[in-house]
Amino acid sequence: MLIGEFNHSIDSKGRVIIPSKFREDLQGQFVMTKGLDHCLFVYPMEEWKKITDKIKELPMTSGPVRSFVRTFFSGAQDQILDKQGRVIIPQNLRDHANIDKDVVIIGLNTRVEIWAVEEWDSYQEEEALSYEDMAEKLAELGI
Repeated sequence: MLIGEFNHSIDSKGRVIIPSKFREDLQGQFVMTKGLDHCLFVYPMEEWKKITDKIKELPMTSGPVRSFVRTFFSGAQDQILDKQGRVIIPQNLRDHANIDKDVVIIGLNTRVEIWAVEEWDSYQEEEALSYEDMAEKLAELGI
């Protein structure tokens, strides 16, 4: 199951170790792309197929849909783990997520997110104030 939070560093070749807890779910091959809030999204192939099937149904006559699709897919990279469980994060994706050296890798059930430590800390500070409010809104939705 893709859950948890792990700290790692990018090596001089732009590689990061994917936590062993996530490797089985990613099955060695996955897609990495530009995420929201200055992070990267990592999808197992099965989940990637579900996402792309949903995106295919969106109206391409909509400007915001076209813009999202261009950004989402242009940043996407097929990835394979090496024998040490590492993956190269391409420079364009590191730039998108402001990743330099230290990262936080989090599991969100159906995907993994990779964050620059500074971005994650900033996000946590901003969102922590409303965590209880978010929980109340989810309760209103029956969750």
